[in-house]
Amino acid sequence: MAVCARLCGVGPSRGCRRRQQRRDPAETAAADSEPDTDLEEERIEAGAAELGSECSGRSSSPSPPPRCSLLELPPELLVEIFASLPGTDLPSLAQVCTKFCRILHNDTIWRRRCREEYGVCENLRKLEITGVSCRDVYAKRINPRVKSGRFMKILPDYEHMEYRDVYTCHTSRITWPSQVTHGINHHTLSAQRPQILHLAVGDLLLHRYRHILGLWQPDIGPYGGLLNVVVDGLFIIGWMYLPPHDPHVDDPMRFKPLFRIHLMERKSATVECMYGHRGPHNGHIQIVKKDEFSTKCNQTEHHRMSGGRQEEFRTWLREEWGRTLEDIFHEHMQELILMKFIYTSQYDNCLTYRRIYLPPSHPDDLIRPGLFKGTYGSHGLEIVMLSFHGKHARVTKITGDPNIPAGQQTVEIDLMHRIQLPNVENLCNFNELSRIVLEAQEQVRQEEQQQEGRTEDGEGSGPPTEVREPGNEGAASLKEEPVQFVLPVGVSSRNENYPRTCRMCFYGTGLIAGHGFTSPERTPGVFILFDEDRFGFIWLELKSFSLYSRVQATFRNADAPSPQAFEEMLKNIQSLTS
Repeated sequence: MAVCARLCGVGPSRGCRRRQQRRDPAETAAADSEPDTDLEEERIEAGAAELGSECSGRSSSPSPPPRCSLLELPPELLVEIFASLPGTDLPSLAQVCTKFCRILHNDTIWRRRCREEYGVCENLRKLEITGVSCRDVYAKRINPRVKSGRFMKILPDYEHMEYRDVYTCHTSRITWPSQVTHGINHHTLSAQRPQILHLAVGDLLLHRYRHILGLWQPDIGPYGGLLNVVVDGLFIIGWMYLPPHDPHVDDPMRFKPLFRIHLMERKSATVECMYGHRGPHNGHIQIVKKDEFSTKCNQTEHHRMSGGRQEEFRTWLREEWGRTLEDIFHEHMQELILMKFIYTSQYDNCLTYRRIYLPPSHPDDLIRPGLFKGTYGSHGLEIVMLSFHGKHARVTKITGDPNIPAGQQTVEIDLMHRIQLPNVENLCNFNELSRIVLEAQEQVRQEEQQQEGRTEDGEGSGPPTEVREPGNEGAASLKEEPVQFVLPVGVSSRNENYPRTCRMCFYGTGLIAGHGFTSPERTPGVFILFDEDRFGFIWLELKSFSLYSRVQATFRNADAPSPQAFEEMLKNIQSLTS
């Protein structure tokens, strides 16, 4: 420390000129009388004295230029210098002087240290929302244990932190279960030494809420939702994912925090509700049963706004739809929006969540299954899940509306009946497309009748007459040459920027119903595969087109333990809204 202080021109050493100038003569004399026990400093001074005597014996050279102190450098240059130093040296540097300590509060320094030393690429937007700085992240990643086994402070201004939470496990190596490491940033796991994550994973192994990591669907009547619970910095955070604003289906997903749990506390973990615009406040989480938990806000006054319900509605409208009520001219759409606000606002203090899984994939699938965003007319954009089941593919709603609620199978694709679209000139004619689809519908009906007849005659146990693997279609789907595509005249679309080429088309059915999911029925339609990340569906009876785009976000700890578990999950979420 003394050497560092002398090089900086500051500090409590004997050579500190600036500090001696501020002392009175009595303090200076007392300081000079104190013995200096820094052997390294004495060695440097002795070497400098020998060098000086040799030089004086040779010739009388001019006096050396005055030394420049680091304190005279601009702060932005000091930030760059400090950011290049190892993070473990920065606490000592912060003790040199007040200026250095103040500069080391700059998050740019700690962000660089987290990235270079531990490979941590935290989402800065998330960190700002949750109030976690990069210094906090670095403090949780570092090993603060000293040889005596006692704990020490790592960074300045951490006096109020409970350092029993900043420690490493006494075991030298631990093999972490996959269900635990899936909830932690994989870049961190692959880029740092084994002991760095002992704290985060060790806390997570014993944390009372460790079982809620993964994907969940909130029970908000017909509207549903998508919640992703992850380990994020010093917290377990529940992020609600929202589709982009209608009709921009290719835009990235939006997300906002609903709750957070302090990861460092084990016995009585603090739960905070993040809903509203007044910051974190007291909340509660109860694990009801396996694959189900509920949240409750204990301070709902934090959800209210000073302007009353009218201000809350306008704020919600801007966040949910990206527009004002005056911008929405369709009267029916205004009614749907107001109905959704009134319904969902009743659930701002208590919600129940049920676990959902991502669909399993197979190399022979038509495209990679997963989550997509789709256009649904006046209902706006909704989140759906594409999964493959042998000869059929299903599109299940994760978010829904009063007509077709969340959990229902909105589209079913028959992979055994491919449709050959006419050329562009004939495709513009809706009657021509309708004729092709109805012929495919009649063929499917006849085959189902033949299959039922064979079953009644006792022949159902044998193989079907036409053995065809849909996987063969999937393996070659993206290798086929794209053909021109255009919507027939009279078919409405929320998004006019749909792709103008497609690769394959299949016969399918879409689920339609009245308000309140009354009189549901399946109507024929066309499934259009555009590319690996986009597909569409033409609702023949509604003369409407829905465009779907893949959700590009990565969700951890969301894979189904088995295909049977995924099928059971689909049945459960569908039965809740049937």
